[in-house]
Amino acid sequence: MRDQVREKIAGEICLSEEPGRTIRKWREQFNISQQDLSKHLGVSPSVISDYEAGRRKSPGIATIRKIVDAFLGIDEKTGGSILKQYSLAAKTESIIAIKEFSVEVLASELVDKLKGENLTPAISLNKHIHGFTIIDSIRAITTLSSFDYLKIYGWSSQRALVFTGVRFGRSPMIAIRAHPLKPALVVYQKPEQVDELAVRLAELEGIPLVRTELPASELVEILQSLG
Repeated sequence: MRDQVREKIAGEICLSEEPGRTIRKWREQFNISQQDLSKHLGVSPSVISDYEAGRRKSPGIATIRKIVDAFLGIDEKTGGSILKQYSLAAKTESIIAIKEFSVEVLASELVDKLKGENLTPAISLNKHIHGFTIIDSIRAITTLSSFDYLKIYGWSSQRALVFTGVRFGRSPMIAIRAHPLKPALVVYQKPEQVDELAVRLAELEGIPLVRTELPASELVEILQSLG
């Protein structure tokens, strides 16, 4: 559960238009002072202050990971009360598996591994994928709130969203169409059929839409082995 909370906070910071303000929000949520955070990170308090005020260039993913780990580490030293609180909030039954690749994977390679059929051949698969999220589409429709929606993007939106339990594929593409964050690739696992509307929405967004007939367990195993 710690990893899920870590991914949730880091993802929110990475995807924020004002990452400094989001860092400050989470620091205050964890009741950590700038001095304590800077001490844990081994930097001066002015560095933290500059990040939060936007005076310093937005931190990269590596720095964000260190900051989030500092939040969790400091909290755990004092009993982990805040972590426990957000562990409950971070639970979602709709995410089957999620991972960030340590090395980028070409979309074309990923599709080949999944024995996928590209339903949008006019859209190039020559793009880099940074990770994947496998989503139970039925549970997502019934349980995933707009706040929880960010969780499926992990560290980066440049990822493959893989939907299981798809009947016609309309709902996932409508949700993607309506949200400002867009994945790099959408995969339907063993859909009953794919509606023309789903294909059309994918084309309008410029997102490759792929279908695969692999079993879910094999799908997870293959994706976990990539990157």
